[in-house]
Amino acid sequence: MSFKALMLEKDEVNGVSHSLKSLTKQQLLQQQGDTLIQIQYSSINYKDALALTNKSPIVRQWPMVPGIDGVGTVIECQNDRYQAGDLVILNGWGCGETHWGCYAQYAYLKSDWLIPLPKNLTPYQSMIIGTAGYTAALCVKRIVDFGVKPEEGKVLVTGATGGVGSLAIGLLSKLGYQVTASTGKVTDEDYLHKLGAIEIINSQSLKEPNRPLQKELWSAAIDVVGSYTLANICAKTRYGGIVACCGLAQGMDLPATVAPFILRGVTLSGVDSVMASYDNRVAAWQLIAENMDEQLYTHIAKTITLDQCSEIANKMIAGEIKGRIVVDVNK
Repeated sequence: MSFKALMLEKDEVNGVSHSLKSLTKQQLLQQQGDTLIQIQYSSINYKDALALTNKSPIVRQWPMVPGIDGVGTVIECQNDRYQAGDLVILNGWGCGETHWGCYAQYAYLKSDWLIPLPKNLTPYQSMIIGTAGYTAALCVKRIVDFGVKPEEGKVLVTGATGGVGSLAIGLLSKLGYQVTASTGKVTDEDYLHKLGAIEIINSQSLKEPNRPLQKELWSAAIDVVGSYTLANICAKTRYGGIVACCGLAQGMDLPATVAPFILRGVTLSGVDSVMASYDNRVAAWQLIAENMDEQLYTHIAKTITLDQCSEIANKMIAGEIKGRIVVDVNK
């Protein structure tokens, strides 16, 4: 058996390069795993874009097949967790970093990393969601479980036209929350309003240093930006509110004070999607499957092939992509 894969390679002469390769099952089974999957679709997330462009040291073993997301059919499983023919989803677990990922027609993975595809989602829809949407769902679930009610005030979502932001807006809106979308792409108002945002602000207003406590605007927030943006969000969150933090597009630093947390009882809650438990993954995916408006799938999705991944990754790093990019690995 041979199959097509996108391979990242690194050497002292050429640095990091990528190309389509023909790999064998024998090569694939050298990876640690117990379940062989025939991949139907993958997706491009910000972490994938960083790996493909080598803008950050995401890849830690070489050569590497990138792709932190995948959906496909189980071909064989060495335990009784899955049977041949089962449809399963992968998100994270170091794939595309230390383990070959899903920018390939086949992947060899650990069954513990996989969850069943929810019955009311198609494989294609699941990769419109991907890690970005699954992370968004973890953030939304954190806000809901914290007890924030829709009638308690607006919820802020940063990086609003990106994958996490787009799907977070769609989910929050469907659940009845009033969403304020923060974006640098203020010309994309129509796109954001169709997702369900009722208010749009320019993200630049959050990116500069400001007072440690500011006017209370939001009952909760989902932030993918970090740095001064996150500091300003905390400073503007209402008393007893929560900020779910899942990204660091502006930076890893947090130039804030303890004032919002002590004087207003604001909770800053970190959300990790890479190593989340099986139960949390299933719950997040079920939240999406039950609440995502089907019309939004076509609104936010674009499909590409493996040989287009690099071009799209560069555009994503440059902030030129909105919505979600699905990768059809079989074309």
